[in-house]
Amino acid sequence: MVLNIDCVTKTFAGPDGGVRVLDGLSLTLQGAQTLALTGESGSGKSTLLTLVAGLDAPDSGSITVAGLEIATLDDAGRAALRRDHVGLVFQQFNLIPSLTVAANIAFQARLSGRHDAKWAAEVTDRLGLTELNARYPEQLSGGQQQRVAIGRTLAARPALILADEPTGNLDEDAADRVIALMLQLTRDTGAALLMVTHSMRLAGRLDRRAHLSRGRLT
Repeated sequence: MVLNIDCVTKTFAGPDGGVRVLDGLSLTLQGAQTLALTGESGSGKSTLLTLVAGLDAPDSGSITVAGLEIATLDDAGRAALRRDHVGLVFQQFNLIPSLTVAANIAFQARLSGRHDAKWAAEVTDRLGLTELNARYPEQLSGGQQQRVAIGRTLAARPALILADEPTGNLDEDAADRVIALMLQLTRDTGAALLMVTHSMRLAGRLDRRAHLSRGRLT
């Protein structure tokens, strides 16, 4: 089991008191499984990803990633979890401006001590980025930057990939191409994928789909 979320609750302060964003939410993901998480804006989708990444803590319940219960980890342990086991892909590409495409793709893998030049080259080639290896982020289109961000994540071979609207800045055709590449590479590495999306069309391409409403999955 790559991801196990058990009865997680999360409440935020609001003008009329506490707002329960997640209410006893549970789900599991095994290696190579993909799950699309849908729901209205403010339904807690991004909050859930933040909790799974160890960037915030639930009020109650437990989250286990790659056999590690996040609540038992200190700040350094949660940082190590993200470095070694979790890949993050967001709308904001978060590429390092001073690094080339090749260096950006290798960055996470080098941090985790799993850099494999042959695998990085394969990922780069399959994402159609080989001819752009020497360019810098500012020299790339939005779709190219998103492919670099996906390549950076997959080059490190994480156990779990968290993607929050990864194609939100792309047009429909570019989004389809990027999702197809991400799903193919994710399955090839055996990683589990939890992807937040507003697009029912894209959600339908993943193995499973869950809708978040009033803090619960339907």
